[in-house]
Amino acid sequence: MSHWNSRGLRGSTFEEIINFTNERYRQSKLALFQKIPTPITPVKMDAESKTITLAYFEKQSTVDYIGVAQGVPVAFDAKETAGKSLPLQNIHEHQMTFMEEFQEQQGLAFLLVHFSAVDEYYLLPFETLKTYWENAAKGERKSIPYDAFDKKYSIKQNGSLLHYLEAVSLYLEETEARK
Repeated sequence: MSHWNSRGLRGSTFEEIINFTNERYRQSKLALFQKIPTPITPVKMDAESKTITLAYFEKQSTVDYIGVAQGVPVAFDAKETAGKSLPLQNIHEHQMTFMEEFQEQQGLAFLLVHFSAVDEYYLLPFETLKTYWENAAKGERKSIPYDAFDKKYSIKQNGSLLHYLEAVSLYLEETEARK
């Protein structure tokens, strides 16, 4: 019997929680975020089930979500890890470039990270991510340790809602104060 490779589905529950939360934010007129689909080109189709059985990526995607919260442009990616650190190999150079350019245009870019082993969620500011990314390029640590995630950016989950706008608001305040 063949084994289904679910590697591509990692984080899908996390994204479902974000999608549900984003819909609530939209309904409440707090924010409007769009999930950015990864562009693919189907190569083989199963005619009976009408499903794609083989495809390739057309181009590199940017981040998972883009939108606006209270007039502020926002772009973020969702990452999940079962370990005690976030491997930087999960973040791609084109994503770093996009987030940096987004910030240069006065947008707010960050990661939402789920540590599944302890079931905790955090907002990771782009500046922190960039520091670890650049240090890794110099031969230093290739992951961001759990302890590097600032507790003030901890995100509370209430049922199916992930209340991340509070952390976004704090990050925005701190970003504005640095200008």
